[in-house]
Amino acid sequence: MRKITNKNSKIRVSSVLNRDTKQFGKKYLVDEEDDTCWNSDQGSPQWIAVEFDQEEHIAEIRIKFQGGFAGRECWAESLDTSEKIIEFYPDDINSLQSFKLDKPQPVKKIKVIFNNSTDFFGRITIYQFDILGEG
Repeated sequence: MRKITNKNSKIRVSSVLNRDTKQFGKKYLVDEEDDTCWNSDQGSPQWIAVEFDQEEHIAEIRIKFQGGFAGRECWAESLDTSEKIIEFYPDDINSLQSFKLDKPQPVKKIKVIFNNSTDFFGRITIYQFDILGEG
């Protein structure tokens, strides 16, 4: 499997804490730095959308949350077909978590939705966000 998200990925996010993109922006999802993060503003749901240059066969999603600011009820959907391709329920921990699809799904645009959060205000904090594909 290969990582298909990187600093050149076309990424959109639902919000950024206090609109402070310099400190908490979407670029920190894929910068591979341990001390930077995307931090959403409050409210649920929050989401991350990624558009690839070409159709990719998504096999796995890996996320490292900040404990206390993790997604609870989450899923990914293809924006091409509006179908859910995986549902997952992360642990409220600071470690990298892996969510594997039953079988690889072809998508050009994907949206990962965090329907609610372990944070009372609905904030999500992510230090690492990887989408892995076949090939």
